[in-house]
Amino acid sequence: CSPPMKATIYALAAIALWASLAALALSLSHVPAFLLTGVSLMVGSVLAWPAVLRRPALWRMPPSTLAFGVLSLFGYHFLLFMGLRLAPAVEVNLINYLWPLLLVVLAPLYLPGMSLRPVHLMASAMGFGGAIIAIMGAQTSASTTSSHPLLGYLLALLAACAWANYSLQTKRLSLQGRGFPTAAIGLFGLVSGGFSLLCHWALEPAVSLSLQDWGLLVLLGLGPLGASFFLWDQALKLGDARHIGILSYITPLASTTLLLVASARPLTLSIAGAAALIMGAAVLGTRSRSSGTEGWEPRS
Repeated sequence: CSPPMKATIYALAAIALWASLAALALSLSHVPAFLLTGVSLMVGSVLAWPAVLRRPALWRMPPSTLAFGVLSLFGYHFLLFMGLRLAPAVEVNLINYLWPLLLVVLAPLYLPGMSLRPVHLMASAMGFGGAIIAIMGAQTSASTTSSHPLLGYLLALLAACAWANYSLQTKRLSLQGRGFPTAAIGLFGLVSGGFSLLCHWALEPAVSLSLQDWGLLVLLGLGPLGASFFLWDQALKLGDARHIGILSYITPLASTTLLLVASARPLTLSIAGAAALIMGAAVLGTRSRSSGTEGWEPRS
């Protein structure tokens, strides 16, 4: 199996796991956010332990790199989980999946030799237009029972920015020769999970979890908050980032579909329109990447 084919397989596997993230988080919405984030990230870190036991040097890195990884994983998931509690889950999920578009729009700010073309500005307008449609549709829907939906949408947007920042910073570190091994993600998860549990102990009330809750937490940790990170990292290292980026636009469609089923919500016109605009914007934003290198790959 060639490296490009392996990269495609890894990327599709990560996407399949990410598609279940919002649905699993919704099923665990009664679990305090710091506890949910902490347990899930620590469980996910277990996947790196066998490699680290064989080569402890995999977890040796500058403090700045460790801080970057910990803050990124902790910040993204905490923002997303809080957003899902404060606003309608389907709309929050769609806004969160603006991150593939943000990868394109923000790339010139992070990576040398990249430019922002008019097509990217058009894609940005479409994507954010889709987010507005999702918010407006939720505001007029009878399913909106939260007293803080706008805060939930803002947190979802910040989560999208956090994941785009993590991905672009990771690419920049790699180009600068300061990249970290895939197994280092396990240390990011372990430390950020421990920090989350400390926050739970200090700031949240104690709760009693059922056996089903623990089972879902383990599933969440091993899948969307565990194996997906390692698979995605390998995909980006083995394959063409342009192709991997295009594949990632399957995620909002798959995730929204699963979330609609899990929440027993009907497919409304606003949800369908928002999903179409966000995914269309993502495809439009990568047209230059699929036809050539200008606007994405660094120019020599």
